Amino acid sequence: MGLSTSKPAVVALGGGHGLSASLGALRHVSDRLTAVVTVADDGGSSGRLREEIGVLPPGDLRMALAALCDDSDWGRTWSAVLQHRFATSGPLDRHAVGNLLIVALWELLDDTVSGLDWVGRLLGARGRVLPMSSVPLVVEADVRDEGAAGELRTVVGQTNVATAQGRIEQLRVEPADPPACDEALAAVREADWVVLGPGSWYSSVLVHLLVPQLSEALHETRARRCVTLNLSPDSETSGLTAVDHLEVLHKHAPGLRVDVVLADPSAVEDVEAAEAAAAAMGARLVMRQVALGDGTPRHDALRLAAAYRDVFDGVLGDVPV
Repeated sequence: MGLSTSKPAVVALGGGHGLSASLGALRHVSDRLTAVVTVADDGGSSGRLREEIGVLPPGDLRMALAALCDDSDWGRTWSAVLQHRFATSGPLDRHAVGNLLIVALWELLDDTVSGLDWVGRLLGARGRVLPMSSVPLVVEADVRDEGAAGELRTVVGQTNVATAQGRIEQLRVEPADPPACDEALAAVREADWVVLGPGSWYSSVLVHLLVPQLSEALHETRARRCVTLNLSPDSETSGLTAVDHLEVLHKHAPGLRVDVVLADPSAVEDVEAAEAAAAAMGARLVMRQVALGDGTPRHDALRLAAAYRDVFDGVLGDVPV
C-alpha cells in the first residue's frame, strides 16, 4: 500500500475514451495517479505507426496523457495539440500530432516509459501514463454468431473485436505470455485503489487480465479495487446488461476480489441482480449519477470525481439522484 496521506495512490486501467473519462475525474481526486493503458490498438494512426515502425501503438497512451492535462490555458492548449489530427491528401492524413511526438521521443530515448514521462512533463500532466505491456499485443476473441446456428468464429485484432457482431465468449492475446511493464506492476502493487473501467469491456478493460504478470499483481495487491460500469453497451457488448458485464469479468478473473462496483442508476436494469453479481466478487454496488445531464451516454467529470471521492472515503450509501 502507498504511504498514508490525505489522497490515495490510484491506478486506473483501460484504454480509449473510457479511460479518458475515468482519468478526467480522478485527476480531481488524487495527485498520485497512474494510468496503465492497453497496447493492442491496430487501427488508424496508431495501427499505421505500429506496422510501419514496429512500436507500441501510441494512441491510447496519447489519449490518457491528454486526459491528465489540467484546465489551465497551458493544459487545454497542449491537450488540443496532442489530439490534433492532420487532414491532408498525403501520408500524414489522420495522424495525430501526439502519436508522432510520443514515437519521436521513443526513438530518441530508446525507452518507452521515459518517453511517456517526458511528454507528461511537457503537458504538466497530473499523473503518470504507462503501457500495460512492453510489447504490442494482438487481441483475439471467440465470437458466437447471433443467428439460429450460433456458430463460433475467431475474430483477430482489437478493431475487429470492438466491432464484432455476436456475443464474445472468450478473449485471448498474442503473444500469450507478454512481458508486463515493470513500472506498471510496481504501481499496482503500491496503490491504495485500482480502478477498472469504464471502457470497451473486452478490448480495453478485460485485456489487462490477460497479461499474466499484470493479472498476478492485480490479484495480489493490497489495494482495494473499484469496477466502474459503462453508461451503455457498445458494439462489442451489444445486448449485455450490467449483470452480464460483471459476470463476464468474473469469468475471466474468477479469483479477483472487487470491493466496489460503481454504476449510474440509468445503466442498471435490475438492482437486486446487480447487487448479487457484485457480491459474488466480494463487492458492494454503489450507484451515483455520473452521466452528463443531456441524455447522452457520456460521463460528467465532476460528478464522476465526486463518486470516486465517496468510494475512496468509504461513503458507500446510496444518495438521491
